[in-house]
Amino acid sequence: MTATLVPPATAQAHRDPNVLRWLGAYTSSMLGDSVYYLALSWAAVQAGSPTQAGLVMSASALPRAVLMLGGGVVADRFGPRRVVLGSDAVRCAAALAVAALLFLTSPGLWPLAVLALVFGTVDAVFMPAVGALPARLTEKGQLARVQGMRGLAIRFASVVGAPLGGLAVALGGAPAAFALAGLLIAVSLPLLTSVRVRALPQDGTPGTAGTAWSDLRAGLRYIRGHRVLAPLMVAIALGDLGFVGPLNVGLTLLADRRGWGAAGMGWVLAGFGAGAGAASLLLTVRGRLPRAGLVAGYAIIAGCVAIGALAYVPGLVTAVATAVLVGLLTGLSGAMCGALLQTQADPAYLGRVTSVSSLVSLGLTPLSMPFAAAAIGTWGPGPVFVASAVVCGLGGAVALAVPALRRAELPG
Repeated sequence: MTATLVPPATAQAHRDPNVLRWLGAYTSSMLGDSVYYLALSWAAVQAGSPTQAGLVMSASALPRAVLMLGGGVVADRFGPRRVVLGSDAVRCAAALAVAALLFLTSPGLWPLAVLALVFGTVDAVFMPAVGALPARLTEKGQLARVQGMRGLAIRFASVVGAPLGGLAVALGGAPAAFALAGLLIAVSLPLLTSVRVRALPQDGTPGTAGTAWSDLRAGLRYIRGHRVLAPLMVAIALGDLGFVGPLNVGLTLLADRRGWGAAGMGWVLAGFGAGAGAASLLLTVRGRLPRAGLVAGYAIIAGCVAIGALAYVPGLVTAVATAVLVGLLTGLSGAMCGALLQTQADPAYLGRVTSVSSLVSLGLTPLSMPFAAAAIGTWGPGPVFVASAVVCGLGGAVALAVPALRRAELPG
């Protein structure tokens, strides 16, 4: 599929039909993802033991982490829209195939494990391509707004996707939920096909720039030598490493110890989601914030204080309010870091740049969760949340200590 060259955009991103078609495709794909994960967990629990279900649910993590850097090379060499289209087509076909198989027979866990491996492998190319695509749709000055719009789509999918998946399971079991996931992902295909993208010299000429390995090394050299992107990657890695453990496994254990129950934990997570959504909405409406690097650094540090305080709040209402603050600050810092990554990177390298940031955020930081759980079991939630907050705060310290990152601005 040949990319169509688009003239310079004059409309703001949230009023640009081309960007809105992409946003519709992305939102539908993310909704399908949310339904898929619920369907997979439900089907795995029904078909096997809790340990087996856990193995199926984690089966996608290994190929995603191992292949992520290569996925960035694929996105840059073949063009991000082409890669996103292919990824969504494969995920759609795989989900529908498993839905049909579960409807016709009871094959056990093996098709679920295969599906998880397929999704993990496809995610390794899908995520870098998704990150590289906005730079082909609009002007640099609109990329921060697009980052906010993308954040809103993610929040919408997480809020709506789980109830949709639960309703599908209630009406037709796991086969219906997998079918719904496949159909939602399928909606993205015609929308993506209609999206016009800016062509770069690399599009449509895979292999002319050397081998994939040389492309990967060139991308890593580009990041390492960049005055903003190199420290930004360190800040993202430290911020996410200190954040993932407390919010995921730590919050579950904290809710259990405080007697909040599953409903209480749900309210805390809802508070976090509301705060993060507000940060995305702010960036969508404003389009940019001045002194983005400085804002990101201070937001990370303020967010880490809120993370540490979450383990010491006296009751559920205070915990929800603190979670809103955590979501607002971490959502703001994440949006600023994502917008800086989008605007500072050369579009020809953006797939590889996104693959590195995705690897440190989604590939490596989940490894902290079992350590956080073990540490909470030994010392309790308070010290572990504080230690995690310190690690997270180091990311903000890096953002403020490196002059090029601290002074980085988003295009006007």
